[in-house]
Amino acid sequence: MGADVIVTEVDSLKALEAVMDGFRVMPIKEAAKVGDIFCTVTGDLNVIDKEHFESMKDGAIVANSGHFNCEINIPALESLSVGKKLVRPFVEQYELKDGRKIHILAEGRLINLSAAEGHPASVMDMSFANQALSAEYMVKNHMTLEKKVYSVPEEIDREIAALKLKAMGVRCDELTEEQKKYLNSWESGT
Repeated sequence: MGADVIVTEVDSLKALEAVMDGFRVMPIKEAAKVGDIFCTVTGDLNVIDKEHFESMKDGAIVANSGHFNCEINIPALESLSVGKKLVRPFVEQYELKDGRKIHILAEGRLINLSAAEGHPASVMDMSFANQALSAEYMVKNHMTLEKKVYSVPEEIDREIAALKLKAMGVRCDELTEEQKKYLNSWESGT
């Protein structure tokens, strides 16, 4: 949509993937100086910290969508601030000692849960279907399953996707038998 997205990363493989996908990659310390909107999705502690708040632009918006509110070091932000106020539901404005303002969304909690006021029914129905069909799968296959964590079987995800699309009135193409045979063979090619 035209946004200039910057990825900050600690994993070189993920950083390379981001670069190859067309994103700029840099340390958060550098990104803090140029970003307007920040969203953490790491599951780690103090991803946005005091030194980052110190260099953010006036009006910066900070959100978390990865973990508990510890991803954003809010006590550090408070130590830099002369006050805070609720400027609208789910948006707290911290006024820094130098006059800049930084906005924290949903108290730094998971933005998609905290400020969205829950998931819409159009998402929850798929989640519940996934849970129900996975439970059914475990009941039917419990004798052959090891005691470990399993990913949801692809056939369950595909069944739910097909049912959801049908309920929405959306249709997809289907492969012909000839196309299926071709995709499952290595008989033709250049």
